Amino acid sequence: MEEKLEEIVEPLLEWYQENKRILPWRENKNPYCIWISEIMLQQTRIEAVKRYYARFMKELPNIQSLANIPEERLLKLWEGLGYYNRARNLQKAAKIIEQNYKGEMPNTYAELITLAGIGEYTAGAIASIAYNERIPAVDGNVLRVISRVTASDKDVILPETKKVVTEQLKTLMTKQEDNFQAGDFNEALMELGELICLPNGEPICQECPLQRICIAYQKGLTQELPIRVKKLKRKEEDRTVFLLVSQEGKIAIKKRNEKGVLSGMYELPNSKGKVKNLKELEEILKKWNLKGTNIENIGEYQHIFTHITWKMIAYNVAVEKENEEFTWVTKKQLEKAYALPTAFKKVILK
Repeated sequence: MEEKLEEIVEPLLEWYQENKRILPWRENKNPYCIWISEIMLQQTRIEAVKRYYARFMKELPNIQSLANIPEERLLKLWEGLGYYNRARNLQKAAKIIEQNYKGEMPNTYAELITLAGIGEYTAGAIASIAYNERIPAVDGNVLRVISRVTASDKDVILPETKKVVTEQLKTLMTKQEDNFQAGDFNEALMELGELICLPNGEPICQECPLQRICIAYQKGLTQELPIRVKKLKRKEEDRTVFLLVSQEGKIAIKKRNEKGVLSGMYELPNSKGKVKNLKELEEILKKWNLKGTNIENIGEYQHIFTHITWKMIAYNVAVEKENEEFTWVTKKQLEKAYALPTAFKKVILK
């Protein structure tokens, strides 16, 4: 297989130079820009990330600004991307860089991987793109490309498979000539997976620069590869969500606990289980020292997290007065100052 991988380097890099997309974080090899973009791109498509990236970089153009921004404002800037601990880890890492590296990004994989929120893939991406270190950056796209090129029967979900592919690519990169651009090679593999070697058995093989090399194409296995053993079904949890609106037009929100899903974020008041009758609704409101003057069922929906799915029923409730248990804000204040997870935004947009 090593010989097969040797063959991909030249056609892959030629294809990348002709076809790479113009993206804001590719304008230069600024490690800070690469870092922010890579964290944002986890679980989110490139086209969706562009506007979040522009908003974030406008307010936080460097490590110093990231290290010193109030957490609540940071989470507001991250709003819409989900996985809010990623934003918190960005700030933790920025503070360490300020303290230990004089505000400059570490320039080796070994140092980068010690920072909060930076794993093997992100450290490899920053080290190779910004500093040309010959280290792979292996994500789902890369695993898919390599699995098809080599017709591997290994399950790409397993950590052992990723470890093997990483070692194969590291060996390959180490062997290249002095002018080899490690960052371009990694980005080319990722770009090919994003644009051509698509998932779910739908690669655009006729446009692939690796077609003549790819064993999966030659053997008609592109529909079957890569091998992915299905994950266990997500846990499901029923919830009742309340859009509480006071006579002054203010909306009730509260801060979640510091542990668990969406820890430390603001949310709409809610309770476990699906409440479907008026008596139960009124009992919940009574516990919050509230009385509803009008209660409207605004529908059911679900929100999928990595390990759990919330199945939710939502009610719009006009209340006589505001209580002290919740924070009451205008819709404008909510949009500008408070980071509300998408799971609850759906209710406001209904």
